[in-house]
Amino acid sequence: MEPIRTVGIISKPEARQADQVVPALLAWLDSHGIGYRVDQATASYADSALTPVAREQVPEGAQLVIVLGGDGTLLSAARAIAGREIPLFAVNLGGLGFLTAISTEELFPELERALRDEHRVAKRRMLTCEVQRHGEIVSRYDALNDVVITKAHIARMIDLVCNVDAHFVCRYKADGLIIATPTGSTAYSLSAGGPIVFPSVGALCITPICPHTLTNRPVLVSDSSVIQILNLAADDSAYLTIDGQVGEPLKEQDRVICRSSQYSLSLIRPPRMLFFDVLRQKLKWGER
Repeated sequence: MEPIRTVGIISKPEARQADQVVPALLAWLDSHGIGYRVDQATASYADSALTPVAREQVPEGAQLVIVLGGDGTLLSAARAIAGREIPLFAVNLGGLGFLTAISTEELFPELERALRDEHRVAKRRMLTCEVQRHGEIVSRYDALNDVVITKAHIARMIDLVCNVDAHFVCRYKADGLIIATPTGSTAYSLSAGGPIVFPSVGALCITPICPHTLTNRPVLVSDSSVIQILNLAADDSAYLTIDGQVGEPLKEQDRVICRSSQYSLSLIRPPRMLFFDVLRQKLKWGER
């Protein structure tokens, strides 16, 4: 990684501890001669007046992006980085925090490690999807966790036809369908009964949400596969959501096409915290 001269800082609004962490972080950066670009939430926690920039502009010119919040803030930051080769340094100010594994106590020691280029970086492949309507692409999205199609109305199942590499898989009658990356396997997909997938496994997981046919089970496919979902629900009866944060209503006969993105997220991880350590800590699995 090139020397750190400027960092971007993205914070969760109304985050606990942020009013103490942000001023201390800015003072630490000042003492090390490192510049910073901040979003509106970060500026609101600062003791001094700062000029914030839009969240998607925070990574511009930065060699590192610091995220203060939970996994939701990290997902937003991942989209803001938008394919740039900028490591993301995620500090947990939220709750569960599968991805934001750096604690506030580790913030400054781990930043020192990053300055010495001694940090550990985990690459997380992203997922891209496009919505086709009448043969034309009307929107594109990148996701770190998942692409989800869900019902948009109360107590109404939706019909979705799934194909993988032009091979018919299933016509689902369900509350929805999740296409998850290995990173996203511990998010919505896990809650819907999907498997936990080790981050380096080259796979995508197709997980139905409350399927009417109880034998419908999650399916793992290669991350080189192209997954196509045909929406048979009436206009605006199904909703597409990316990482639980952005999306749009779908029209009948819309096709949602998902494939592994050319982009990966570089996520700085604490040297002591490996994947199964995170599972034991966050899921309260039994210790040996």
